[in-house]
Amino acid sequence: MRHAPLMNTTKLLTVMTLAGSLAQSQAQPILSTTNQTLSPSPASDLERTIHDLKNPAPWINWGGDLRVRDEYFNNALSLGVPAGAGLGFGTVHSQDYLRVRGRIGLTLFPTNDLTFNVRLAAEPRDFLEHSTFDTYYNQPGLQWRYGIFDTLNVRWKNALGLPATLTVGRQDILLGDGFLVGDGTPEDGSFTSFLDSTRLTYNLEDKKTTLDFIGIIQDARPDGWLPTLGPSSSLGAVPGPEPLTLTDQNEKGAILWVNNKSLPYANLDGYFIYKHDRLLNSPVQTFGDNADLYTVGGRMTGTFQDHWKYSAEGAYQFGRKQDPDLNMGGANPWLPASAQTTGFRDVGAYATQEKLTYQFKDTWNDQLSLSYELLSGDNPNTKNDEMFDVLWGRWPQWSEMYNIYSYVQETRVGQTANLQRVGPTWTMDPTSKLQFSSSYFALFALQDSPTRDLNAVFFGNRTGAGEPFTGTGDFRGHYLQAVLKYKFNQHVSGHLWSEFLFPGDFYLHRQAMSFFRAEFMFTL
Repeated sequence: MRHAPLMNTTKLLTVMTLAGSLAQSQAQPILSTTNQTLSPSPASDLERTIHDLKNPAPWINWGGDLRVRDEYFNNALSLGVPAGAGLGFGTVHSQDYLRVRGRIGLTLFPTNDLTFNVRLAAEPRDFLEHSTFDTYYNQPGLQWRYGIFDTLNVRWKNALGLPATLTVGRQDILLGDGFLVGDGTPEDGSFTSFLDSTRLTYNLEDKKTTLDFIGIIQDARPDGWLPTLGPSSSLGAVPGPEPLTLTDQNEKGAILWVNNKSLPYANLDGYFIYKHDRLLNSPVQTFGDNADLYTVGGRMTGTFQDHWKYSAEGAYQFGRKQDPDLNMGGANPWLPASAQTTGFRDVGAYATQEKLTYQFKDTWNDQLSLSYELLSGDNPNTKNDEMFDVLWGRWPQWSEMYNIYSYVQETRVGQTANLQRVGPTWTMDPTSKLQFSSSYFALFALQDSPTRDLNAVFFGNRTGAGEPFTGTGDFRGHYLQAVLKYKFNQHVSGHLWSEFLFPGDFYLHRQAMSFFRAEFMFTL
């Protein structure tokens, strides 16, 4: 296996971190006890030049960023299945690839209340080992992909003279902690996260209440609404086993989100979310599901007794879903014949997540948190569907490895379900520029059998060494995470990220899963 690029990037980031710290310490002005006038530093002159460059006129602003990542993981996608055991991911169990995402955006201010926002993004990837991804499966080398407008909207403040803001078009939306609404494009792996939507935010200032009304029409294909720069997903236009997609199915939705801040100790949210899915057909295979899902829930956050901070959220979901991969006929060894159906199933599912944090308020800003999360999974002994669907929450909320890659064979990319997660997280800021965090979670499954099983879907039955699940255990394993972040200045930051899972009896194979990432972010 080739690890040299990852190691080189890691060493480079470490050296730059140390060098940046030294440079910052050497650059601090030395002040005497008498008053004196300091001449502007070169840094402030540079910042003024950058500001003037980005704002050539009062009605225009532009900017951009460049994100460079080297990511490596092993067994996270294959779940430890040996190469040649009958499951495709076993042959590409380890991955090492470079991701270079560039974005440039422009904002126009025709009036004080009206803005027009546009941003163009692209992310080529260089696979140092044979790829597991989409049209580039089992190939090494450079994948150019395509360029896409990931922002294109008009925002109107004080719309019609009301205390309201109306945003129409392609936009990023994060509601609450992003538990159910945070990423509309999970299939492109943090390249983009937009939703094609209309959002009206109404502010009832005297009641300390904000109302959000959101309508969503999301096409699964990158060029479904707007043309891309270069070939993307026009079905059949891209050679390979499947087209590039943003998400698994065409999606529509409606959201009502209410936030109230009238209580001094509690910030309250209540919401109703409707999501309508229609599966996507390609010349090769069918993607996604047909569904009409209704989710009601609430969230409460706040602080008390100076040092304590908390958050708690719960949701119930009902409706109907038809998922070709959830209903595998006789192929699924854990699904009784009486529970088989190829049509719609009634959905009854639930989810909750809580976090309690103690803030030491010391010089290192130490914080100790305890997290708990529960997401229901499908019960194979019923004709209904008990799997909670996280809707537009399919992003790395607590893990870049596990709830993204390791769920591919069990549900879909980032579609975390059938899970109990509990454990502590420690964060600290040794300096104003350096942050370190570490986490441990014990992971459990509510149902012994996985909601889906790609091996059973594609190969028809359990194949011994090629099967990743036992079907009899409910302990997913011990999860560890450590993250080191450093901010060199307001334009350059970086991090080192590591994750490990030591599998339990939910999985047939017990090889450790690992994930490593080194990242630089340059912002203008």
